Amino acid sequence: MKVAFQGESGAFSQEAIRQLLGAKAAPVACRRFDEVFDALARRRVAAAIAPIENTLHGSVHENYDLLLKHDFAITAETNVRIVHNLIAAPGTRFRQIDKAYSHPVALNQCLDFFGRNKQIQSVPFYDTAGSVKMVMEKRPPGGAAIASQLAAKTYGAKILKREIEDDRQNYTRFFLLEPKGAGPRNPKGARGKPWKTSLVFSTRNVPGALFRALSALALRDLNLTKLESRPLRGRPWEYLFYLDLIGRQGDEAVRRALGHLGEVADFLRVLGSYRAA
Repeated sequence: MKVAFQGESGAFSQEAIRQLLGAKAAPVACRRFDEVFDALARRRVAAAIAPIENTLHGSVHENYDLLLKHDFAITAETNVRIVHNLIAAPGTRFRQIDKAYSHPVALNQCLDFFGRNKQIQSVPFYDTAGSVKMVMEKRPPGGAAIASQLAAKTYGAKILKREIEDDRQNYTRFFLLEPKGAGPRNPKGARGKPWKTSLVFSTRNVPGALFRALSALALRDLNLTKLESRPLRGRPWEYLFYLDLIGRQGDEAVRRALGHLGEVADFLRVLGSYRAA
């Protein structure tokens, strides 16, 4: 089963694929997020994995926009703890390191480490796992990378320092995407977990419109776990609302709420119902 993801082999997205699909999945690396979605749209892969939000940095807005552009089904979700490690070529000693390459977000999540080790310069790179690949291929003098344990294993590199991130409560939430009509999956450990439903809607720009839309859910005691607005392209200063709620699309309360919401919203699309991570 081919599954597209953004980044080089060993990326945190690949760890999400393992958590959701195990050994039966064959990860397919893509350089950009739009290439991930395009690979699934063209059926070059059976599924795609997409990071949607991080506990420290918030939502991945590009992927929310791509969810609207492509009519896929969210069939599962997982949370990956982001553990950053200082990684170098075998035989390299920590005292030799004076440069650490990684994605700018990863570098910013390790500021305490750089504060304690001022001799090491942070150097932005396009990808965490890609930085390990580069260090192993080019062997820059004094160079190391900051990335996952999986990246170190993938490229035969050595971990010099483990868990150098500032905040241990650093998690990224990933969606598993499949073609429209695909049913929800039951990843390992998901059995018995509550159902979640993700949807996107827009309202007319008039007083009380959002209140009336949300009342369709509140009146049925549905619990919202996320609500975020995004600009509505082509209509300046108007917005789409992405929403997650506890419940399954087929549940009576959810079904009635969606029917009510559809009556007051200008636009409504259910993105998927799936087991909560």
